[in-house]
Amino acid sequence: QVQLVESGGGLVQPGGSLRLSCAASGSIFSIAVMGWYRQAPGKQRELVASMTSGGITTLADSVKGRFTISRDNGKNTVTLEMNSLKSEDTAVYLCNANIMPTATMPWYVYWGQGTQVTVSS
Repeated sequence: QVQLVESGGGLVQPGGSLRLSCAASGSIFSIAVMGWYRQAPGKQRELVASMTSGGITTLADSVKGRFTISRDNGKNTVTLEMNSLKSEDTAVYLCNANIMPTATMPWYVYWGQGTQVTVSS
């Protein structure tokens, strides 16, 4: 059984910084993409940032220049560094990963439980 466990998040003032971390554990043979989505009240879930096992990154236009994603393939972790936070970054942030649990199983999409990020003065 695979689990994604997130840490970080919280309340921060506009212009501040936060770091989110996510660790995948359990039966893991391979992880293709790890990343972060967010969902604000009344809005659709959107991709924030993702990174392939080879280091190719994707960032939403709204966070380019402010957020950085990094990944440790050996530890099955992904980190999102968020700087210059704005009120519109307020949302629940969810870790996401495409994982092959064993060599004989297909790829599955897994989600973390979500962590709240609130940007407010």
